[in-house]
Amino acid sequence: MRMIAQEDENDNNAEVTWEDQQRINAFSKLNTRVKGIEEKMEALKQEKEALDDLGMELELADEDQPVLYRVGEAFVHLRHAQALRRLEKDQGAIAAELEGLAAQTEGCEKEMKALKVVLYAKFGRAINLDE
Repeated sequence: MRMIAQEDENDNNAEVTWEDQQRINAFSKLNTRVKGIEEKMEALKQEKEALDDLGMELELADEDQPVLYRVGEAFVHLRHAQALRRLEKDQGAIAAELEGLAAQTEGCEKEMKALKVVLYAKFGRAINLDE
């Protein structure tokens, strides 16, 4: 972290209008939303990895033996073929959800970029919108 020189800090004494405050608030909300989405995506990626590992285990499993498969918070016995179909369905659902979250993140970041341009143009170094 670096310190801003006192003359640089007070260099731009632009008045903060109501519209500016609304833009700052919108940027903050979008930034919080992006962080929440990224946390969800990380959890989904871990779940996807667990499903991929399960797929490897199912390839090695005996087809005559029932398979314990997690459905919600419980485990149920399924036939091997049913477990494979369920696994494919669950993997597809997670992939679709990850794509949707990625699109949401992209939209939020696009809006944040537009807000950054406006706010940095007015306030310059007097505002910090980066982490």
